[in-house]
Amino acid sequence: MKLKIAILGTRGIPNHYGGFEHISEYVSEGLVQRGHSVTVYNSHNHPYQESSWNGVEIRHCYDPEYLIGSPGQFVYDFNCLRDAQKRNFDVVLIMGYTSSSVWGKLYPTESTIITNMDGLEWKRSKYSKNVQRFLKYAEKLAVKYSHFYISDSLVIKSYLGDKYQINSKYIPYGADLFSEEEREQVNHNEALKEDYFLLMARMEPENNIETILEGFNNSHSRRKFKVLGDTGNRFGKFITHKFKNDARIEFKGGLFDPGTVRSMQNNSYLYFHGHSVGGTNPSLLEAMASEALIAAHNNPFNKSVLHADAFYFSNANEVRNLVENVQRKEIEQTMVSNNLHKIKYQFNWEKVINEYEEFILECHHNLNHERIISH
Repeated sequence: MKLKIAILGTRGIPNHYGGFEHISEYVSEGLVQRGHSVTVYNSHNHPYQESSWNGVEIRHCYDPEYLIGSPGQFVYDFNCLRDAQKRNFDVVLIMGYTSSSVWGKLYPTESTIITNMDGLEWKRSKYSKNVQRFLKYAEKLAVKYSHFYISDSLVIKSYLGDKYQINSKYIPYGADLFSEEEREQVNHNEALKEDYFLLMARMEPENNIETILEGFNNSHSRRKFKVLGDTGNRFGKFITHKFKNDARIEFKGGLFDPGTVRSMQNNSYLYFHGHSVGGTNPSLLEAMASEALIAAHNNPFNKSVLHADAFYFSNANEVRNLVENVQRKEIEQTMVSNNLHKIKYQFNWEKVINEYEEFILECHHNLNHERIISH
C-alpha cells in the first residue's frame, strides 16, 4: 500500500539544525524510495528554498521564530497544521511535541497521527520551572491527541509505558558506517591523527559542555580540544568567554558537512559526548559509526546505547582524569569495534527506515480498521 505522508515538527530538510531534522531527512527520502508520497514542512527561512528535495515535496510555512524567539515555533507549527488540514494526508508524522501538541485539536481528523515523543524535554536545565511545567503539559497533550507513538530510546519507551500506560514503538536513529572513500578524504593537516579531543553539541547547559571543558582546562594535557557547535546563543557566548584564556580550546562553530564532521570524529584521540537528556542522540551514533573512542556522560540514555563500550564521567574531575590517563590500547580497539557492530546491526539507516515504514503502514491499517468497525 502506497501512502500520502506528511512530516511536521522540524525546522526542515536538508538538516541544518539537529536530531529531528537529521532523521526526517533519512526517513522521508527512504519512504519516497519505497514508493510513498512524502511532504516535509520547512520553515520559510530555511536555507534550502526549493519545492522538492530528493523526491520529497517541501512545503515552506511562515516561521516568525527569527523575529520573536521561541514563541515563534508555536506560530510555525500552527501554520504547518493549517496547511496539512487541506491536503488529505493518510498519515501525519509529528516529530516532537514541544510546540505542536497545544494545537492537538487542529490535527487533521482524517489522518493517522503518529508522534515521535522526543526525549523528556521538561528535564532540560535550560528551561525555567514554568517552561518545564508547560512541557509536561505538552507531553500529556501529545499523548491525548495522537493515535500512535514512537520512542527513539528504550528509556523513553519504558517512561511512557509507566506514566501513560501507552505502548510506544521503539525505533532508534541510524548512522552510516565510515566508508573507505571518507577515509581517503581525511585532510591530514587538519586532522593530525589522534592529536586532539573533540566534542560536538548544541550549546546548552544539559550537554555538559562546561563540565567537560572545565575538566580539560584543569588538566596538564598538551593536546588541543576542538569544540563543534554554534556559539551564537547566550550559553555559547558564556562558554567561549569562560575558556577564552585556554589556547588549547578551539571553538570551531557549527559544522554541517557530514564528511568533515565524521573525519574529525574518526581522527580524535577521545570524543566527549555530554548529552544528558533526550533519547538516542544522533551525534553519538555518528561518533560510533566514525570509529571514535568515546567518553560519555554517565546517564541511562547513553548507557542504553553504549553499554560497556565507552568511558564515563559525571563531573569535571572525572573528565580531567580521562584526559590525562586514557591510553590508546587494545581494550579501546575492542570498544570501537563493539560500537561499530551496534551500528551495523542495530542502528543502521536501512533498518530504521524499514521499521518506520512497517509501523506507519500498520498504524494506518489498524486505525482504518477501527474506524470501519465503529461506523
